[in-house]
Amino acid sequence: MEGYAFFEGRVVPIAEAKVSIATHALQYGTACFEGIRAYWNPNHEQLYVLKMREHYQRMMHSWNVMRFNLPYSIEDLERITIELLRKHNYRQDVYIRPIAYKASLTVKPRLTGLKDEFAIYTFGMGNYVDIESGLRVCTSSWRRANSNAMPVRAKVTGGYVNSALATEDALASGFDEAIMLTHDGYVSEGSSCNLFILRNGKLATPAPSEDILEGITRNTLIQLVRDEFGMTVEERRIDRTELYASEEMFLCGTGVQVSPVISVDHRPIGSGRPGPFTMKLQALYLAACRGENDKYRHWLTPVYE
Repeated sequence: MEGYAFFEGRVVPIAEAKVSIATHALQYGTACFEGIRAYWNPNHEQLYVLKMREHYQRMMHSWNVMRFNLPYSIEDLERITIELLRKHNYRQDVYIRPIAYKASLTVKPRLTGLKDEFAIYTFGMGNYVDIESGLRVCTSSWRRANSNAMPVRAKVTGGYVNSALATEDALASGFDEAIMLTHDGYVSEGSSCNLFILRNGKLATPAPSEDILEGITRNTLIQLVRDEFGMTVEERRIDRTELYASEEMFLCGTGVQVSPVISVDHRPIGSGRPGPFTMKLQALYLAACRGENDKYRHWLTPVYE
């Protein structure tokens, strides 16, 4: 990777942003992160960071769970992010990865009494998955980590072993993504994204009690559906077989954005093609992300003055 990173309190060439092999976070996954997107609008000659404050607010919650003590406010993190993006002078869509990590060189598995550090790196990134043709997904044999065993509402790096196991099995079996169930057998989320179903004309998504990460994109879409379609999203338990009976289904998240699902466990969803409601919602969402709808301009932070 080329470019720059914010690392140990200053901006450095990304090649210099290195940690020791003995770093605590590498040994035990004691780090937390966010994934933030910035969208380039060539007509505006502007790069828009989407929901930056909300992401850093959630990161502060993750810091609290993981007992981080860092000297940065949300305003500091926003300022550093904008300065880093300006230094790169991006003219494309960008992914932003802030990460806080336990930096002490020790093998003792604990959280306090350790050195805490923070870094941000960025890179150009377009569509993470195919958001037009539709995804073929499977129900994973790996269950979603339970919130009494792992803080699922915090984006803790160690918790994503759960996601990696599910994703690897799905890809090895010819699928694009995995759907994870709770330990009670109800639908939780994708391997690293939330999901929605449209059934009997009603939109539903697993409730926060189903061990989901309460996604920024998920919450954004709930608002967008209410504002643009006059619909209330049901946040409730969803059975696995409800997925098969859905008219439409889509995944959402910073990475996947709004991605239609066309089959689950080899069973077609609806017509077996991306659903019309999903694609209309996707178009509305992406237009808002690129600053093309003034109604949602408050979601965005422009990078260039």
